[in-house]
Amino acid sequence: MNDKPGVELRTNENPTWCPGCPDYIIMESTRRALLSLIGKGFKRQNFVIVADIGCHGKIFDYLNLSGIYGLHGRSIPTAMGIKFGNPNLNVLAFAGDGATYSEGIEHFIHACRFNPNITLIVNDNQSFSLTTGQTTPTSQLGFKNKVNISGNFTNPLNPIFLALSAGATFVARCNARDLDHTQGIIEKAIKHNGFSFVEIIQDCIVFNKEANNKDLGMYKLPDKKRNFEEALKLARIFDYNLGTGKIPLGIFYQDEKKKPLEDNFPQLLLLKKKRTSWRELKR
Repeated sequence: MNDKPGVELRTNENPTWCPGCPDYIIMESTRRALLSLIGKGFKRQNFVIVADIGCHGKIFDYLNLSGIYGLHGRSIPTAMGIKFGNPNLNVLAFAGDGATYSEGIEHFIHACRFNPNITLIVNDNQSFSLTTGQTTPTSQLGFKNKVNISGNFTNPLNPIFLALSAGATFVARCNARDLDHTQGIIEKAIKHNGFSFVEIIQDCIVFNKEANNKDLGMYKLPDKKRNFEEALKLARIFDYNLGTGKIPLGIFYQDEKKKPLEDNFPQLLLLKKKRTSWRELKR
């Protein structure tokens, strides 16, 4: 890590995202959320980033925190491995819609089931943009690209509904362009004691442009607790096709009663109690 700009969690690397890409705003929302939590007592050295392969993954180069690049679709198991190595760490996994909902779909479903205390942030622009705009599982019907030259013929996956169905204990959606709202949601996700899933809807200014500019259809959910059935109903309002309904933003569901995965293992509870890692415990 570069310590010179570290107090602001910045590095000296110049971002190489396309000019105007919402990834800049997502990074700033995340940076502000982390600084806010550090100001409230969280330790900077306890934050760890796992970045997947994709445009989003460059965030690891620009936030001055420890971490690792994972394989495509494998940010979740990598984050879980870090958490098992030291359950006192605050682990953030960054991934895209392509990696999470295609190659990594099995990890996503079982993380929802197992409830490890990690935070997953998914940048969803409904295309594989780093590899020039192929169809992802959330791409809308009819999306034409180099692979689907006749248009996507498969209904998109609904990740919010899937996460709820699989048992996730914190499920939220944000608009990349709403910096303050996204910052607040990320803070709450990190503070949640369990698996936190935050999907950030963003534009790609180069590929799948017809899926862009959904802001007028977005609205914020009331900041209140809601039961599982209410959350499922809200999750089905937007099906990831174009022009098919409003897009709810905010926290759909939060279950604070289910204990995180790590608390099922006495060995990990010991590490948490001693506020240490396996490596330090053996010394």
